[in-house]
Amino acid sequence: AVVSTQSTGVHPKKKEKRGYRNSGEIVVEQVELKREFTFLEYIQGGCLLNFVVGIDFTGSNGDPRDPSSLHYLMSSTPNQYTQAITAVGNVIQDYDADQLYPAFGFGARLPPTWQVSHQFSLNGNPADPNCHGIGGILAAYHQCINSVQLYGPTNASPIINNVAAMAREAARTQQAKDYYILLLLTDGILTDMAQTIQGIISASELPMSVIIVGIGDADFTDMERLDGDDKVLSMGGRKAKRDIVQFVPFADFKNGSSARLAAHVLKEIPQQVCDMYNDVMHVGPMFQPFQGPMS
Repeated sequence: AVVSTQSTGVHPKKKEKRGYRNSGEIVVEQVELKREFTFLEYIQGGCLLNFVVGIDFTGSNGDPRDPSSLHYLMSSTPNQYTQAITAVGNVIQDYDADQLYPAFGFGARLPPTWQVSHQFSLNGNPADPNCHGIGGILAAYHQCINSVQLYGPTNASPIINNVAAMAREAARTQQAKDYYILLLLTDGILTDMAQTIQGIISASELPMSVIIVGIGDADFTDMERLDGDDKVLSMGGRKAKRDIVQFVPFADFKNGSSARLAAHVLKEIPQQVCDMYNDVMHVGPMFQPFQGPMS
């Protein structure tokens, strides 16, 4: 850093005039040069993208036994939930070494008490919600849809806050090691919008991003508010530290390829990772990749 330097501006056509001293002075109090690391440098430096899935099991999806249900599984064409999980997961899995993915549902009544849960493990194991591979997530989803009762309301904040707790633990290491990506799939407007906004604002200071995919043909206009592309997300005098949300209606891509959907929903992740580690945590990659000898 260079501190307190001064430069005088002299006009070449005026410097010969009597009494002319200068045209002004520029005083630089401090200059700081900062290295900005790229997404590829963080990945090569050991940063892992941890994939987490949250699925909407509310009654508005329709009876899973009905072919018109968004959770219908008996068709030869995978439903939109399955397609979105597969499209996004198949890309992220290349950046996650252990292939273990926490997967949750929300908005269903669970046996044997049939109490409504706003966060439950798809695999039925509250102590270990991890599913092995994308296939493991889909198998747990298929099993779960046949054992719970779709209900409501549509509360997403519990899952967002749970993933934020994971990210908070990762941030305590002060290393660019674990970055969390929550794929949240829902068929309608969130009932707990205020709590969700507050959760996202808090999470904007943590190594995590939230991808929300709107399933079905509902009006998702209010969900656009969560995506901070055009305006910083704020509520009650609090503002998000950075944009961590990407919202996409699945209907915009249902006639396209899964690769196109994945590319769109994941396109902001590299910049969000860099913003977190460069500008919020101020840490570089854990280690520099070996470059090999010069030829």
